[in-house]
Amino acid sequence: MEYQGKWALITGASAGIGEGFARKLAANGANLILVARRQDRLQALAEKLVATYDIDVRIINSDLGDPEAPHQIIRELSADAIDVDILINNAGFGLPGYFNDNDWQAHRDVIALMVTSYAHLTHAFLPGMLERDYGRIIQVASLAGLVPAAAGHTLYGALKAFLVSFSESLAAETCGTGVKVSALCPGFTYTEFHDVNGMRELVSQLPKPLFMNVEPVVDGALRAVERSHVVYVPGNINKFIAWFTKALPRPWAAALGRNQSARFRQRK
Repeated sequence: MEYQGKWALITGASAGIGEGFARKLAANGANLILVARRQDRLQALAEKLVATYDIDVRIINSDLGDPEAPHQIIRELSADAIDVDILINNAGFGLPGYFNDNDWQAHRDVIALMVTSYAHLTHAFLPGMLERDYGRIIQVASLAGLVPAAAGHTLYGALKAFLVSFSESLAAETCGTGVKVSALCPGFTYTEFHDVNGMRELVSQLPKPLFMNVEPVVDGALRAVERSHVVYVPGNINKFIAWFTKALPRPWAAALGRNQSARFRQRK
């Protein structure tokens, strides 16, 4: 995992898994393009990483829920003649409640963020990676995209399942080139995610062994993409859950998921 001089673009870089990728890639020599809505957090992180690792860091304050945001990112990087070698599509959030509990604008913003921006940025930077015979693309999906969906957080699992299939197709299309693609499918991870969507109190009732720290998730994801593992699930418990729900007949797995998630995916 030597990325000296490579440029890595990370969305959702101001906290959590995105920040973890920024720290790990910087430690391995990569220059960074950090993208998120919170400019103050990006600036503080950039200053620390530059001082610690003597790398080049650009920050782009952007809301990827806006369909125009990828155009802005592409224009800024093109103006600076920066070629993206590593793309970490990580920005995202979840809407609690049932489908009808949220208005269409909220759903549209989630789709724009977690489908459109991921696909748009990949489409923008993949040609250059293929031309240079080098590229790494990690789509941050979720264990939720591999297991049967339950009531509540209606679009979340569906959108993450899209990212898994998207990564599998891209990996097949780029096989034999210098481009490697992987879908990262973490389970519960200690980040701000559940604070933002108002689920912290509920998920805090889950057994502690279900949760992972950011560092092993990120480290495993980078090792996985280098080893051409197209779908990577970090953590033995998460691996077992993914295997077990896939091994069960679909109706049984769906019923199990409904029973286990009912008290954690409540209506508003």
